[in-house]
Formats: sequence, C-alpha cells, structure tokens
Amino acid sequence: MRKRIAMLALSAAVALTACISLNLPAIADDDREDRWEDWEDDWEDHLDDEEDGGVQVGPRPFFLIEDMDDGALKDALKSCEAGPFQRTDFSIAHRGAPLLFPEHTKESYEAGAHMGAGIVECDVTFTSDLELVCRHAQCDLHTTTNILATELADQCTTPFTPAVPNVSQADALCCTSDITLAEFKSLCGKMDAANRDGTTVEEYLDGTANWRTDLHATCGTLLSHTESIDLFRELGVKFTPELKSPQVPMPFNGFSQEDYAQKLIDEYEAAGVPPSFVWPQSFNLDDVLYWIQNTDYGDQAVYLDGRYSDPGFDHTNPATWSPTMAELVAQDVQILAPPMWMLLALDGDQIVPSVYANAAKAAGLDIITWTLERSGPLASGGGWYYQTTTPVIDNDGDMMTVLDVLAQDVGIIGIFSDWPGTVTYYANCMGL
Repeated sequence: MRKRIAMLALSAAVALTACISLNLPAIADDDREDRWEDWEDDWEDHLDDEEDGGVQVGPRPFFLIEDMDDGALKDALKSCEAGPFQRTDFSIAHRGAPLLFPEHTKESYEAGAHMGAGIVECDVTFTSDLELVCRHAQCDLHTTTNILATELADQCTTPFTPAVPNVSQADALCCTSDITLAEFKSLCGKMDAANRDGTTVEEYLDGTANWRTDLHATCGTLLSHTESIDLFRELGVKFTPELKSPQVPMPFNGFSQEDYAQKLIDEYEAAGVPPSFVWPQSFNLDDVLYWIQNTDYGDQAVYLDGRYSDPGFDHTNPATWSPTMAELVAQDVQILAPPMWMLLALDGDQIVPSVYANAAKAAGLDIITWTLERSGPLASGGGWYYQTTTPVIDNDGDMMTVLDVLAQDVGIIGIFSDWPGTVTYYANCMGL
C-alpha cells in the first residue's frame, strides 16, 4: 500500500489506543504481519481447490445471454458457455445472492461465494448491546426477518399496525438497536419485502416480489459481523463491509460514530485479516476519511456516492459536485462507488460513459458500481438502476450490454450483483 510505510508508526499508535479503549489486546507489528501471511496462505489454498471447476454460476447468465440482441457481444459470451469458471474480485456479492436467498444470511453468502464472487458484502450495523451485525439497514428487521411473528415484536421501535382498507397502510419499524445480539441471533432471515396492505402480521410478511422467490427462505441464518469474517475465511472470499448510517441519535449509549467506524476495523484486525483483503465502505465521507487517516485499512476504503439524493447535485454538471473529483483525490480517497446509472449516458442509441465517469477516471479514481440483477425484469426499461439508459433497455439480455460498457468503456474494477454468477461468467469470459 502506498501509504503503509509512512503511516506505520501512527497506525501502531492508533491501534494501541483503540485496543486500550475497547479492552482488546494490542497486536505487535510482527505478529500482525505473520497473521496476514497466514490468511493469504489460506486464501491461495482455496484458489488451488477451485481450479477443477469449483465455481458454479447457475443458469441465470445463460438465460440472459440467450435473451441478448444478436451481435458480436452475444457471440463472444456464448463462446464461453462450457466454462470452466474461476473466482474473481470483479464479481462482488451484494448482500450475498439476494435474487433467490434472504439477504445477509449464511445461506445467501454461501451462494454468492459458490457462484464465484471474490468479494462478499456484509452491511454492518449494531445491536442494543453494541455488537456489530450484518443487516442492510439498522431498522429493517420488520421486512428482512420474522421478528414481528416472535415475542420480540413488542420491543420494536414501532410495533406492527395493520392496514385499514381504503384508509391507511400497514406499518412497523424494528431496529437492530432495539434488541441484543442474542435476541438478533434468534431470528430467521426472510426475503426483504412487506405487504403494506396486510391486515395481519402473516399477510404483512408475505410480500416477496413475483420475480424473486421464497423457495430458499425457510429460515435464513443471521450472523454477527465477526461470524461473517469467520465464514468468509472458510469460503475463501474477501470482504467489503459497509458501515450503515445509524438511525438512532449518536452517540448511542456512549457509542460514538468514530467508535463505530473503529470497531468495524478492530474486528478485522483481531481476526488477522490483511488490509488488502478488505474494502470498507460508507456513504458518509467522514467515515471513509477516518479509515484513511487512522487505520491500516484506509487505502481500499470506498466512498459510496449517494449525492444523487441532494437536490443541488447533478451528475452531468461538474459545477454541482462538492467535493469535486480532485478534492476527493486530495483527501486520499482512491475508490468511488456510484450507482450504475450515474456512470452511463446515451449517444444516440449507444450506451457510453457519462461525464461523471470520465471525470472520475481522469482524476485517477478507481470505480466500483452497484447493483446488477436488482431491478427485476427489464422489459419496461429497468427502473431506477437504468434511468439514464431507459430508452434502449427493453429486454433482460440488455443487462449484459450494460455490464460490458461498464467494464470495457467506463473501466470499473468491480460490480455488485444480486446474482454474482452473472458477473463471474462475464468476467471469466472477458479475462477480467
């Protein structure tokens, strides 16, 4: 890492201070390097084990390729149908494989890894006893778990209120911070969905979109962040934890935002995970800067660009970008991660890199993007994730065309997907 030598003394001091404040043992630099080497050796063993075709991408990419418009890209992708397929860091498992499995569950993570994702995401939030767990949002338990059907429902921030036909929709709000880690672990993961017209808890929980499935959602196994680290090591994948924005006032029970950001890193440090295996990410630029300035894990910190929600931000107008691309680079941010649509534009009927994408590359920033396979059927244009290319999106196979432009023309270094096998197939076929 380009700053590692210069920051070694500072990093050691910060790590020692953090260990003292959290009552964790300090780790000597020599021991740390040895543990990193052990992890790298285990990872290389996993790669050796997969050389005989251990990665299975599933039927989805074959379906998409068959659905593509005829042309050179379709022919090139069809030529790779026989495989074999290998794991690739270009393929990032978004919450696991939530197209078919309950997100952020053991089963979803395993599916993502088996489909060749080299990097798997655990979105990180915290419980009432300040333990880190894998959830997409601090307050999504009412849609991603069975909490409303358990005794823990009474502890929810907003208990279930049934819909009143033609008057009001059903409502609930259940947060990880409402319960302890032990209570969190007692829940079952489900497909993220809710039926807002439900007049009973059972109806409310039965809201899975018809293009997803509950076939594998019998009782997804929920994990703490540390358990995800152990599982990912077992699976031989790398890590991209996202520090989720708190939905409770901070500090929470004395737990500050910096404590939160540091605790995430501490759990990788304690497990002996090398910084080169971790891409910590956040929509909060201050979190990213904290990791860059105070930890060994900042070189691969990812700034998730959510400024599209700011009314004053226009991704096609650099004058509205604050900070600018140059200002991000000046703060040592190296990786930027906007949604796919911000990277794309149309030139006639051709999909091309956007002004935003060209500016990021010109500034020297690496780009990761999100999220493939999240929009459902694309016959009507693809919705939010394809909003800058809607006029030319009319079938599911167009997803592969978008992926090709992002990889070859924009030059992304990785992409999140709800079905990682699709990206694994493409990356192997194109030599990424």
